[in-house]
Amino acid sequence: MRIPQIQIQTIDAKIELEINKPQQSIEQPKATQTIEQPAAILEIRTTRGVLQIDSSQARRDIGMLGPLESSANYAEEGKQGALEGMARRASEGRQLMENAGKGQGRAIIQNIAKQNHGPHRVPFNIKFVPSVGSVRVDYTPGTTDINIERREPIIGAKVNKPIHDYTPGKVTSTMIQRPDVNIDVII
Repeated sequence: MRIPQIQIQTIDAKIELEINKPQQSIEQPKATQTIEQPAAILEIRTTRGVLQIDSSQARRDIGMLGPLESSANYAEEGKQGALEGMARRASEGRQLMENAGKGQGRAIIQNIAKQNHGPHRVPFNIKFVPSVGSVRVDYTPGTTDINIERREPIIGAKVNKPIHDYTPGKVTSTMIQRPDVNIDVII
């Protein structure tokens, strides 16, 4: 006896896929930055130094006198000379008066002449001109005040957003062969 047989034939489905890949680009622009440094404020104040030199005593020591002082000195010397001359003549007159009649006669006048006109010794010594300390120097130093005002830098930074471009991918499918199932019964 024969048993019926089932014969099954299948045809697979065939699908064709067309794939377009996605495309992505990311670009990060640099940050925009500005830096500004304002100049510092600098103030300098100075006062001048004062130098005073007084050489009037040194000038007097070497004989350089002003006209007023010079004329006053000459007037004083003249006055002293006149007083000394009057005193000398009075002394000589007294000498003549006291010794007159004592038989000396001409000898008194000769003695007075010898006193006035003999060789006189001039004092000799070393003299330093001008004298030590005759020039006075006075100095008042000046001052310098410096004031600096620091100024902070001005920094500006702007972050730029990234540039993002994205094209999504696409998958397209096409059925090339349809699936099929054939069933036959063989007796």
